[in-house]
Parts: sequence; C-alpha cells; structure tokens
Amino acid sequence: MIKRLHHGSFRVSSAALPFLVVFALFVNGCGTAVSSDPSAARSKADANPLTAADTAAAPALPAGPSIDIKANSPADTVKVFYERLRANQFIDALKLTNLRPAVEGLTPEDVKDLGVDFSEVASSVPPQMPINGEIVSGNEATVTMKMPNEKDGKIETNEIRLRKEGDVWIMLIADPDGERVVRKQGRNYFFYLRMEVHHREAQAMLERINKAQGIYALQNEGRFADLETLTGKGYVPADALSAESTGYNYKIALAFDKSTYTAHATPAIYGKTGTLSFASRIRKGKDPELVSKDVKGKNLQN
Repeated sequence: MIKRLHHGSFRVSSAALPFLVVFALFVNGCGTAVSSDPSAARSKADANPLTAADTAAAPALPAGPSIDIKANSPADTVKVFYERLRANQFIDALKLTNLRPAVEGLTPEDVKDLGVDFSEVASSVPPQMPINGEIVSGNEATVTMKMPNEKDGKIETNEIRLRKEGDVWIMLIADPDGERVVRKQGRNYFFYLRMEVHHREAQAMLERINKAQGIYALQNEGRFADLETLTGKGYVPADALSAESTGYNYKIALAFDKSTYTAHATPAIYGKTGTLSFASRIRKGKDPELVSKDVKGKNLQN
C-alpha cells in the first residue's frame, strides 16, 4: 500500500539522535536524555556552534572533580564514560549507557560504515571531568557537572541521570521511547536511525524540488527543468546530485514538452541508507502530491 504524504504531515516515529550527536550531547555537557523525536535531534545537530571569540571569552572549566568519587558509583560511571570517549574507546563508552544493546553486536566494519568521525568527538572531551555532585535514591541517581552550555559557552551545572542494573550503574542517554527502539533494533539501531533521518530528509528534498519547479515554471512559460538546471540556479542544494551525503539518489523525469514532471528519490543502498522510495508528480492544474513506499530500492511509480 502506498503511503501518501502531504506537506507538513510527515513525521518519523520512534527515532533518536544520529550517532555522532549522541556523543556531542555529552561532550557539550547536556544531560538530557536523547529524545525519540527526530525534530529535536535536528535542532540540536543544526545549532550554531560557538565562534572562536565566544570560546575565548567563555569561563574556564574547573580542573576536575570537586567531590570524592568512589569506585563503581554513579559519578565513577560518568567519569569512566568520558575517559573512554577521550581514549577513542567509543563502543566501550556506550556500554556504560542504555544504548548498550545497540553496540554490543557492532563490528568494526559496522562502525566504519556508519561514517562517524570519532576522532572529532575524542578531541572535544575535556581532560578533566568537573563532576561536582552525586545524588542516589535507590536504583536511580543524578550526577551533576559544570560544563559550558551550547548557546554562549557559559559554565552551568548539568544533570546526568543514571539507573542501577544489577551491580552497575548505566547512564540514561535514550529516553523511554528511544530505549524501547534500542532493545527492538539491537545492533541495527544506528542503521535504523540513519535510515529514519534519510527518509525525513528525502521527503524534505522533494518538497524543495517542487517549490523550485514552481519558481522556474513561472519564469519559463510554464515549463519545468531537470535537476542539473535547478541546482545550477541555486534553487535546489547541490547535495541532490550525489548520494554521498544524503543516502538517496534523486532524479527528475520531464515530459517531452516539459509541461509535467515526476521527481524520484530512491535509497542509494537499500536497507542501509533507506528503505522507502519516494515520488512526487506534478499534473497540470494540480498541486504536486508526494507518495512513498518500500519497493526494494526501485523507482516508485505513483
């Protein structure tokens, strides 16, 4: 069955942050659990970074922990997590979180295929962890740290929640909805995340193409254009010409007289960069309608 997607109605369900942003949240001192809402993920990922001037003006971090950290305590778990990140031991670091089911089965090839720039994360981890508080209540705990906020770099206290499982404490990166997805997907979780993001972006790209065609047609007596023409004029991002960054191949099929067109988006590698194929067709006198369906990576005919 074809799923029809109208502008503004598409919503990716049960996804969390892309792999790199998971780390960035903690490198930047954000203790809020990863949400299952991908729009929140995008806002985090697209936030403007601090400028060099902002960084230079920001207060210096404390030299290290200001509390006594006991072995195997919640604060110790947070400390070891950051130490492993800094040492490029990313899989071992995530095993200290509730994303553990997603990393236990990953092979080195899987990690490479996910395309994560781990070295950038490692270089961003402060050499000392400014942990300044620990509150334990039964099997739940909160560890506080003084870290720069994402907006202006000012030092503020951030909270990291933990849960005790058996004899160990784990950091709660994923929220309850996200954690359920992690358990369901297992080692496929990060590939699943990536595909969910690509699906959302593929729809957005086709909507961008539709708007660009509308502008072009107004300027060219109702005739539409191919993808190369639209990107050349700056109406559509050049990313649409390659699947390298988008995970999708885009194509515009024009009618002989260029009075109608169909725009296609198909996954570059079915099952890894996406599973849905998208199509948007314009008919004379009607608005474009976007449809999607899993057709094993082939062009979708709407």
